Amino acid sequence: QVQLVESGGGLVQAGGSLRLSCAASGRTFSSYHMAWFRQAPGKEREFVAFISNSGSITSYADSVKGRFTISRDNAKNTVALQMNSLKPEDTALYYCAAANPGRSYDFWGQGTQVTVSS
Repeated sequence: QVQLVESGGGLVQAGGSLRLSCAASGRTFSSYHMAWFRQAPGKEREFVAFISNSGSITSYADSVKGRFTISRDNAKNTVALQMNSLKPEDTALYYCAAANPGRSYDFWGQGTQVTVSS
């Protein structure tokens, strides 16, 4: 089991930056693949970024590629999402999620709100 707590959301103008952080409990954090998802009002939740348990593999949604960077620190049990060149369409509730390799994302945080004004 792992518990996840996101932080770092807020209100920012278009073109600005935010850094989201997700703190995980438990001693087995390094075994989990981690990802960020987001959900805008009236829309379905969508994938944003993925990082493997070792940190050696990352992937991004096309909509954020080149602007967002996912990273993790297994010694500190944290995963981060650096978001640059933010756009109003990035406005959403952002969640981090954890998955055991080969399994679905079974563990989710409560979310942190990101609002980008135009």
